Amino acid sequence: MSDIEIAQHAPIKPIAEIAAKLNIPQPSLAPFGHTKAKVSLDFIDGLQSRPDGKLILVTAITPTPAGEGKTTTSVGLTDGLNRIGKQAMVCLREPSLGPCFGMKGGAAGGGYAQVIPMEDINLHFTGDFHAITSAHALLSALIDNHIYWGNAAGLDTRRVTWRRVVDMNDRALRQITSSLGGAANGYPREDGFDITVASEVMAIFCLARDAADLQARLSRIVIGYTRERAPVRADAVLAPGPMTVLLKDAIAPNLVQTLEHSPAFIHGGPFANIAHGCNSVIATRAALKLADYVVTEAGFGADLGAEKFFNIKCRSAGLAPDAVVLVATVRALKMHGGVARADLGAENVEAVAAGCVNLTRHIENIQSFGLPVVVAVNRFTADSDAEMAAVRAAAESRGVVAIDADHWSRGGAGAEALAAEVARVADEGGADFKTAYPDDLPLWDKISAVATKLYRADEVIADQKTRNHIRDLQESGFGDLPVCIAKTQYSFSTDPDLKGAPTGHVLPVREVRLSAGAGFVVVVCGDIMTMPGLPRTPSANHIRLNAAGEVEGLF
Repeated sequence: MSDIEIAQHAPIKPIAEIAAKLNIPQPSLAPFGHTKAKVSLDFIDGLQSRPDGKLILVTAITPTPAGEGKTTTSVGLTDGLNRIGKQAMVCLREPSLGPCFGMKGGAAGGGYAQVIPMEDINLHFTGDFHAITSAHALLSALIDNHIYWGNAAGLDTRRVTWRRVVDMNDRALRQITSSLGGAANGYPREDGFDITVASEVMAIFCLARDAADLQARLSRIVIGYTRERAPVRADAVLAPGPMTVLLKDAIAPNLVQTLEHSPAFIHGGPFANIAHGCNSVIATRAALKLADYVVTEAGFGADLGAEKFFNIKCRSAGLAPDAVVLVATVRALKMHGGVARADLGAENVEAVAAGCVNLTRHIENIQSFGLPVVVAVNRFTADSDAEMAAVRAAAESRGVVAIDADHWSRGGAGAEALAAEVARVADEGGADFKTAYPDDLPLWDKISAVATKLYRADEVIADQKTRNHIRDLQESGFGDLPVCIAKTQYSFSTDPDLKGAPTGHVLPVREVRLSAGAGFVVVVCGDIMTMPGLPRTPSANHIRLNAAGEVEGLF
């Protein structure tokens, strides 16, 4: 059966029963139907005196079209932990509609390691993304309205930096001219759209600790500059209050379940190639009070999602992971070893061994943060024992255990060995977490630290305009912020075709964007886009309702 067919045929328990496993009382739930609910912030606030459970991050090797399966492994590992007698829950991001109708598909796991109700999660869910898009749009409208009625804040209309967003891949909106049609419609200016998951509001939503912190961060958003190049913030157009009102229900985390009825928080959804790629701090911190083991995921490969999880989310929220699971597949390692996608079915131990340079690079990078690693090999039926042995040997060369798991086909039962090893490593207390750079390192040096230490680039380059912008941010008091590097997810470099573990490359910085409310500086590198386009044959072409009113084609 397909993923959606498995999900549609799975028995699902009332969400109150799932909440009861975490001792969440029914009055603290705001149900959305019978199978999903928000957990009240008042209840979460009352958990603060409880000790934290173990935090386990799931990340992956550099993605390929062959697939890796981070979300599937996160779900399977959680079910596996519960099967071996541990109390575990999983914290994941909400999927964006852009990839669901584009090329990547949904983000609810796969096979027998999924979160359900799958269609709801992958589509409108509880409306969080709509609230974030609306709050962002409200600020856009208030900026233009403020200028229209006299511009008391002195915004230079040539230096409005706040772009619009929509939660769909739409390349035609990357760069637009707005307010045409005469004076009654405002003032014509260049504008553009990003996808909602790249919005600073999304980043703030996921990094805020509570409603008060949310509003404080929204007030710090820099929307543009005066003619004297002084920053103008969102509170100058009286936006933070009404934006918080639009987000007041959304910031409560969403509770759902896995196919095996393990509890799952799914909340927030920034991309990791153009944002920080982690679920909300509120959900993660609440889960740590509710479960003994919390499994969470960071998007794309460890050079993107995990790096930002460590340097941005953990720094901001005061979190310290206890263990990291690095997901790999034999098929993906073959591609990193030079095998074409059409030839992945044939045994090729040499290609696997060659591709393992990507695996070991990621292991070394994670260990540089002071964290223990377990490699999870998401096994396919065509993977040979000799190929699996090559992966284990590569992991062992870096002092790491590699465990093969078939949770996709067997659910939690296929991840029990992985769960036992992860629990052992987390319980040993060997983590000595540290970030890749201190707060007081200059912005340019922070970019260089990530580029040289983790990407193994020789140098960072940028034109004079970009260098001047970085200098201005440094001199304006933003130099203590971490950097959020936006680049392709398909390579350590900015060239998506450069597989394996390249060295000697250069990181070209195209532009920087200040996210003062979120608390980081976005560094846009190479050809990465903050508004994706649809492929030639988008997934949307195959999604429909059948005669029975069921969704088909969603994966």
